[in-house]
Amino acid sequence: MRQRPNPRLTLAALSVLIVPLLGTPSVAAGGPQEPYVVVLHDTTTVDGFARQAKLRSGIRAGLRFQHALKGFAARLTPAQRQSLERDPSVAMVTPDRVVRLDAQSLPTGVNRVQADLSPTARIDGRDGTGHRVSADIAIIDTGIQRNHPDLNVVGGYNCTSSFRTAWGDANGHGTHVAGVAAARDNGYGVVGVAPGARLWAVRVFLASGYSRISWIVCGIDWITSLRDPADPSRPRIEVANMSLRDAGYDDGNCGRSNRDAEHLAICRSVAGGTTFVVSAGNDRGWAQRWRPASYDEVITVSALADFDGRAGSRRASTCISFGGRDRDDTFADFSNYGADVDLIAPGKCIRSTYKGSTYALISGTSMSSPAVAGGAALYKATHPGATPNEVRLALRAAASDAWASWTDPDGRRDPLLDVSSFGAGATIALRLAPTVVRGTAGSVLRMRAHVVRRDGFDEIVRLSVEGLPDGVSRE
Repeated sequence: MRQRPNPRLTLAALSVLIVPLLGTPSVAAGGPQEPYVVVLHDTTTVDGFARQAKLRSGIRAGLRFQHALKGFAARLTPAQRQSLERDPSVAMVTPDRVVRLDAQSLPTGVNRVQADLSPTARIDGRDGTGHRVSADIAIIDTGIQRNHPDLNVVGGYNCTSSFRTAWGDANGHGTHVAGVAAARDNGYGVVGVAPGARLWAVRVFLASGYSRISWIVCGIDWITSLRDPADPSRPRIEVANMSLRDAGYDDGNCGRSNRDAEHLAICRSVAGGTTFVVSAGNDRGWAQRWRPASYDEVITVSALADFDGRAGSRRASTCISFGGRDRDDTFADFSNYGADVDLIAPGKCIRSTYKGSTYALISGTSMSSPAVAGGAALYKATHPGATPNEVRLALRAAASDAWASWTDPDGRRDPLLDVSSFGAGATIALRLAPTVVRGTAGSVLRMRAHVVRRDGFDEIVRLSVEGLPDGVSRE
């Protein structure tokens, strides 16, 4: 069947709440701009003063305060700051510094996948040399804010124009995705699944959310070109996240049969050693209808609605997205599903980093995918030689079934990402649930065994019973 061309790609997420921390950046002459809080005398009208400041000095007021104090936030050049300090209506001009809370927020999604229990993640409020996850994650998206205080951004590439270094994020989606995967464990803000992992911004979307296949291929191509300086046989970027989707399908031939350049590019990049994690999409339908979710070479992720970071339906929804609230611990009603899905991870009401050094709540499989990308980075940090398929098997082997899996529309029960054992060594744990059945011929002891695989252990497990006493037989 002939495909209908669809050059416009869409990001697989919906923003529902943005929490700004700093004023909106402005462009003004007179030196570098820095964030400040301008406090006015109580008798001064904030809006009126802000209008005059813009006309006189080009100052753009951001957040405005009317009750606890009168004033506003703004980014000011040295000249603008000095001008305001001389104004009789101004009580003070003070630096708008980052506020560190007593403890950073452990997002429910990160808590739910047990990243706080992983010896490799080491979430303990300490950030810096020896504490960050030693892995590289590429975010193929709208870019990443270069200087977000909660992200370890090390570089990037822009495929949307000829200005290759213009990979900053003007949309916010890419910065949010990056935080889910790898926000720093620095004592404030949020923390990602692979705290402090090195992030690479691969910008393939305009700020409007528009892209082309050629831009996607450009990003994959650039990732593939980078090799590990210490071992050129390995990729420099171990994991790539793609929270995007476009109409298309897997031809089973890496795109050669249906002329899918994106599929071919991914196949070759995977062959080069990079693990690709992608979102299933938010269409409430089959993932097999979309690319790259339908590709066998990637790890496709559906979305779980979780609001408290714990198993069991205990808490009401904390946001509305895609027109609904969802029930705690269930398959998100917006998520795509099907045999192409490899794992499920939290994707509803996820708090993460956002453009402008802020934080936001966003829902979508765009958020569940980077959680798994972070999990893949954790595994690669301690298993650097693992192939992309071995990473997939490890993630699935360590996954949990502790969610309301009966709500999965396709009945397949996607395994839930669980990275708690990553770094603890490849072992298994055996949980036995005995049941005694009494009958006329005697009693029967039945044992239900649950094998828990740790650190990606995926070998075949065989159980046997030995040393039975006389008169006791094995069924």
